[in-house]
Amino acid sequence: MAAGVYLHIPFCKSRCSYCDFATDVYRSAAGVERYVEALASEIQNSKVENQDPVETVYFGGGTPSLLVPRQVEKIITAVRERFDVISDAEITMEMNPATVTAGTLSAYRELGVNRASFGVQTFDDRALRLLARGHDANDARETFRLLREAGFANISFDLIAGLPGQTLHDWERNLEEAIAMPPDHISLYLLEVHEGTPLAEQIRSKRQPEPDDVLAAEMYELMLERLAATGYEQYEISNFAMPGFEARHNSKYWTLDPVYGFGVSAHSFDGRERYANERDTAKYVSAIESSGSAEVMRENTDAASEYVFLGLRLEKGVVLEVYRERFQRNLLDQYGTEVDELRNAGLIEIADGRMKLTRKGKLFSNEVFQVFI
Repeated sequence: MAAGVYLHIPFCKSRCSYCDFATDVYRSAAGVERYVEALASEIQNSKVENQDPVETVYFGGGTPSLLVPRQVEKIITAVRERFDVISDAEITMEMNPATVTAGTLSAYRELGVNRASFGVQTFDDRALRLLARGHDANDARETFRLLREAGFANISFDLIAGLPGQTLHDWERNLEEAIAMPPDHISLYLLEVHEGTPLAEQIRSKRQPEPDDVLAAEMYELMLERLAATGYEQYEISNFAMPGFEARHNSKYWTLDPVYGFGVSAHSFDGRERYANERDTAKYVSAIESSGSAEVMRENTDAASEYVFLGLRLEKGVVLEVYRERFQRNLLDQYGTEVDELRNAGLIEIADGRMKLTRKGKLFSNEVFQVFI
């Protein structure tokens, strides 16, 4: 079973108002350099036993595109020396507008980065200011142009629906501009408000309106219709791609393939256990420098349960025979009553040996997943 490697780069120019990820504001080149050294050391000294070929490498964050090419090279070299990375591996880097130049993008391509996951979020400058994104819509358009000129033939966009004050017309305009560019892959998310973020406080204090679930559902329906009409195929609840451009790395999480994570807050799954690193950047670096490991959590996982609710995120759903062969259980016997209730509610369907979400089920996916957790 081919594996993936995830690399967390926590640094950002500024912190977005909705962000709940493990991130830090970029304060000094020396601090970033020290982090890169620690990350490379963690990779090189990793005690990962599984030696399956690695077919995906993913720089996530944070804003990995704040790294200079030399630092990216150091990290990729560490990965290639530690793991058997296949020749046509998908190597993705998350990027934010206005954080790259033509020169850095060309250098990334020469180092093997062949996919860009590009955080646009919205083409509305007012909304970008609300989100504290640190760029405007023109920055996004210019960065996309630079990516294509640098030879990136696989570009993914992130867009967020349900922003405070966003109308259905606003959302449609965002979709139309994204489609017109066009990226090869689009990830579209409904806004989630996390406690402890500036946006949560703005909503609590009535400075921003509460999210409108009904409007968000309308935005999701519009998204499905527009993208299908323009050639994008939905392969996961929030992800759409032109044929052949599905995200190979992200798909590993939904099919329970091994993914080995490195860096602050990085999570790993080796096929049996899940484990995670320290979430604080300074503590992570100190732990790696002193002991070589920053692991703070390790636990066995209920792989059968995860296989169901993660598999239901996929358009193809859960193949019942594959589930039986992998876990020696009959899923319909195991969850008979629950499955009947979900089918009667119109949230799932079973056909051709697969169990999958209906269109209605996608709107209530979290409620469906809870049944199998």
